[in-house]
Amino acid sequence: MLLALGSCKKGGFGNYPGGVPYEYIAIFDIRNIYKGQDVQLTRDALAGATFLHAIVTSDHSGGNLPEGLLVLQDNRRNNWLRGICVNLGADAANYHPGDSVKIKIEGATLTRKDGVLQITDLSASDVVKTSSGNEVTVTKIDAGAILANPQTYESIFVMVTKAGFTPVPPEGALMKDEEYVNDGFATIRLITNPNAVFANDPAPGLAVYKGITFNTLDAAGKLIPQLRPRIKSDLISMGNISLAQPLIITGLQRDPQGGDGNYEYVQMMATNNDIDFSVTPYCIVFTNNAGASTPLGAPAHGWATGGQRTIKWNITSGIAKKGQFFYFGGTTKMINGSASTPYTGDSWYAKQFITTTGYFNAGDGGVVTPSAFGSATGTPSGPFANSGNPCGVAIFKGININKESVPADVIFVSLKGTGGSLYQPATETAQALGYRVTTNDWYDAVNPDNLEPQPFARMTTGALGINTKSVPYYTADLGYFDLLGGVYNTTLGRWTKARSESTFIDLEKTSTWAEIETGDNVTRLEE
Repeated sequence: MLLALGSCKKGGFGNYPGGVPYEYIAIFDIRNIYKGQDVQLTRDALAGATFLHAIVTSDHSGGNLPEGLLVLQDNRRNNWLRGICVNLGADAANYHPGDSVKIKIEGATLTRKDGVLQITDLSASDVVKTSSGNEVTVTKIDAGAILANPQTYESIFVMVTKAGFTPVPPEGALMKDEEYVNDGFATIRLITNPNAVFANDPAPGLAVYKGITFNTLDAAGKLIPQLRPRIKSDLISMGNISLAQPLIITGLQRDPQGGDGNYEYVQMMATNNDIDFSVTPYCIVFTNNAGASTPLGAPAHGWATGGQRTIKWNITSGIAKKGQFFYFGGTTKMINGSASTPYTGDSWYAKQFITTTGYFNAGDGGVVTPSAFGSATGTPSGPFANSGNPCGVAIFKGININKESVPADVIFVSLKGTGGSLYQPATETAQALGYRVTTNDWYDAVNPDNLEPQPFARMTTGALGINTKSVPYYTADLGYFDLLGGVYNTTLGRWTKARSESTFIDLEKTSTWAEIETGDNVTRLEE
């Protein structure tokens, strides 16, 4: 065995003496050959391979891709999808998305030209189309991931969802006039050539942008990604969907050290204007889906189900000042349970969660249960569940809600994003049941892929429509504060940096309120 191991030749991709090299090489391996200098693609450089066999993603009929570049992608190496450009000149336009091509690349050159890694020095006869109409994989990705990994996503066919131009375009602006879009994760340059078929189309509001990612080089040699839609159908307007949220959830204290009692709370913020709750009342609804919470099964009336599943309290006084934190929580007003630092400000709306006899207080009346929205029975430790089963909180404008009501904001918490009977699909004889979501940085009430409604948590319509995001559940009584830090742009009326789902502060009894209200990881507004 030692002799056999010692005789193995250390080749680029694991070839061994006496073996027959595989004639095809993966795009992943081709990209790894390039180390900043032009490379002649000899058989040695290609580890004995001769050909590249991949799927075409480029479509030059839209007039918006770099001329002469045939764009390909494959997942031949370990199912890792990678893309690359092949410079064919005018012949690149002869191929269409879904074409499978076999290209003899032995003797060609691998170079980075105008910021784009590409294979050059080929002729039309080096390319053979082996089939057409194949599926073209589109990668749903956020702009932040593209900017952080320009090499990985270069020459990949991607889809960026819920994106809007920034700054907001003036009325009547055309696609060719606008350059940057933000999807809630980052801002990326969107290229529209003056002669593109969609150049004179009106700039959409919220939209889905499909396209191919290319890189340019800045003065320091850093790769700067850009997104180029290929054809008109790569731009999908999301219509009148609005991401504007006048009141947002910015943090949760859902399990303080020691008993929960009246110590749990929700941190919020007004975004556009001060909110005087005596003039514009809101309500806050908690959902607890522990295994024994009744009524069992999917919530028959959504957030208005009541019982031990949902409980509502009205917020009818106090003021949430724009850009300042506002709290809804127990009457004790302490940062981390009993004997911890008290809150001394004037932005707290208090409710007595637990009665003096240890029972849970009933919620405020609602449409479905006029006298009390939420059960007064049992001895729960607070409005949030401690079982790991999904719980959550939603805020609504107004104080009367029913199964059709859509929250102004919503956040779920769960151990693994499963369990709890949150959703029941529709059948031939019954409507779908579940907790409705709003379209925000975490959830999509409309699938951005196919624009089909998906109004409930855990509901999916197609492979890319997913409403499963949640704050991870931690072991009980640790005193973690969930810091849902993000950036909300008041001019755009949307999140330009999505809230963090797993940032928390391990609070002590002596922790100060500044720890959850200041610093780089708290939610802030921008204009």
